[in-house]
Parts: sequence; C-alpha cells; structure tokens
Amino acid sequence: MSYLIPSYSLKIEDENLEELRRDLWNNDPVPADLMAEGVTYDIDLAYRGSYTRKFRKRSYRIEFINPKVFSGGREIHLNAEYRDPSLIRNKLSFDFFHDLGVLSPQSQHINLSRNGSHKGVYLQLESVDEFFLKKRGLPRGPIFYAVNNNANFSLLRDEKVKDSLLSGYQRAFGIQSDNDFLQEFINKINTIPLSDFPDEISRYINIDSFLRWLAGAVCSMNNDGFTHNYALYRNSGTGLFEIIPWDYDGTWGRKISGGIMQYNYIPIDGKKSNHLCYLLMRVPEFRILYRNILEEILETKFTVDYMENKIVDLHDALRPHILLDPYKRNTIDLFDSEPDFICQFIRDRNNYLKNQLLNF
Repeated sequence: MSYLIPSYSLKIEDENLEELRRDLWNNDPVPADLMAEGVTYDIDLAYRGSYTRKFRKRSYRIEFINPKVFSGGREIHLNAEYRDPSLIRNKLSFDFFHDLGVLSPQSQHINLSRNGSHKGVYLQLESVDEFFLKKRGLPRGPIFYAVNNNANFSLLRDEKVKDSLLSGYQRAFGIQSDNDFLQEFINKINTIPLSDFPDEISRYINIDSFLRWLAGAVCSMNNDGFTHNYALYRNSGTGLFEIIPWDYDGTWGRKISGGIMQYNYIPIDGKKSNHLCYLLMRVPEFRILYRNILEEILETKFTVDYMENKIVDLHDALRPHILLDPYKRNTIDLFDSEPDFICQFIRDRNNYLKNQLLNF
C-alpha cells in the first residue's frame, strides 16, 4: 500500500503567533485551529524540543481541545526533522523498534501550512501517554519521560551525586505516588549486590524488552538515546517497567547535527553512561540473552535486504513534497543521496557488529 502524505492547515491569530514567537523557550501554549482530515479542531499550540527551537523550521506540540481526540489521542507532536537530510530517520527507527517487539510511537509524515503559507513536510508523532496505552490494549500505568542526561539509572552524573533519584525524569502520566515506583527501581539498580542482580532486577523491568531496545539503539546507533530520549512505562499488570524510544533523528549514520557519525562509534553493548546497561552486561545470563537477540536481528532485520524497500518507499513518497518544502527543496541532491547513504551505513554497521560478536 502506498504511503500517503496528508495535508494539515494551521490557523493562528497574529497576536497569538507573536506571543508564541516572543519567547522560544516558553512551554505555555497559545490557542489556534487545526484543519485535518476534513475536521477543524480547536487546539493549544506550543513549540517543542530543546536546541531545535533555534532552527528556522520549528517543531510543535499540539493538544486537542474541541474535539478532544484526534487519531485516537489527545496530543500529537509535529517534528520539523530540520537537521535530518532524509527526513525519515525518526520514522525508520520507530518502525524498526516496532518490528523488534519494542513499544514505540506511531509516526506519519504530513504537509503543514500556517495561515495559508506552506511550511513543508513534518513528522507527526504519537504522544506516549494514557491514549498510547489504550490503543495497544495495555494496562494503565505511570509513564516517565527521560528529559535530560540525569536519566542514566545511576546515583551519579559526572561523578557527582544527583540531588534526586528522579532527577532527569518528568512524569507524563500517573499520580504523585507513582514516583515511588521509579525511585525504588533506580535505588535497587544501584544497591543490589551483583550476585543477586539477575533475580532482583527481573522483578522491576521487562528484561527481554529492555535488551531488544538496547539492540535497536545499538544497531541504529543513537548516541543521544542512552541517557536521554526515552520513556519508561510501568505495566500495572506485570509490575515491570518497559522502555520506549523517543527522538531518533540522530541515527542511521548521522549525528543530531546532521553530520556523519562513523559506523563504529557506539560500542556493541551500548554506552556505559547508562548504568543499567552497564550492569546488565556484567551478568552472564543477560549478556548471552542480548547476544542471541542481537545475532538474530543482524541476520533478519538489520540488513539491507530487510530495510531497503522501507527506505526507498519512504524516500519516493516524500520526494514530491520535499520539492515544495521551502526549507528543504534547495538540498534535494542531498535528500536524493540519503537512501544509498543509509543502506551503506547498515552494511558497515552490520559487519562491524558481527565482528564484535566474535569476542563478545
């Protein structure tokens, strides 16, 4: 089935647009209207992201007020993908994680206009919240976003004791008392003797899901995703935390700046700055499980044979719209070279990881 790129129209009063622009770092929304799929929605609109707010093409967070639900959710994110010359790395990553059996947001490219002015191609991202759980038939449970590099599962950051075990996290769904679950989890990571670690930690986190996430992050090589850019969901049915990827534009061989990241930059076992990854890889049974998961992925899903059609289909569907994007049309030659670039990265990264497995 062909990949369709729908068009959304944003209408915002001049005074509200001026208020939005006045302070790029203000997270307070302004009212606006969004026309999508033949329906006009009253929305609250705000900028999203950190360093990306300085770019000419900015990203947005949208909350639906009336009607309250859009595409099965209350909130969406529209990412400009400004530094990704392919505009597909985020979507490619989330679809890849889904294929690995890891919870991940749905995504869809769209065309956006604002007050009649065409703003180009955006990536619509599903918000990770209670609606995310409902769509998947999952039990309600608290969700925490890792909002900065303090979310490293450690008591320390840069060899200094953190002010709080919850430093680096922001609760996106749940109640105040749910913070206790996350605090206990992080405390246990840092206090369980290594001899007891396999049995004890398995009471707090879905090990298989976490190791599949680790394999996905290692394959796609998200340097920014080990202590940041993920969410934690505690499944109230199992009592176990699961990890959900978020913001994967700096992947598949490119940095978040858009520059080239060499295929051997991220080690096979992830980054030791993620203390949970470090400890899991010190446990022989978890290391073997991770090895088996990674071996299977390298043979079946992280291959050019498996990924090339997905890459080319996304590229071909986007190309006519990139030619009309005022921020991207002048770099169409770079856009056209990206499928080959990503496929070559997969070849190189796959070979590198297979060689590393020989002594893992």
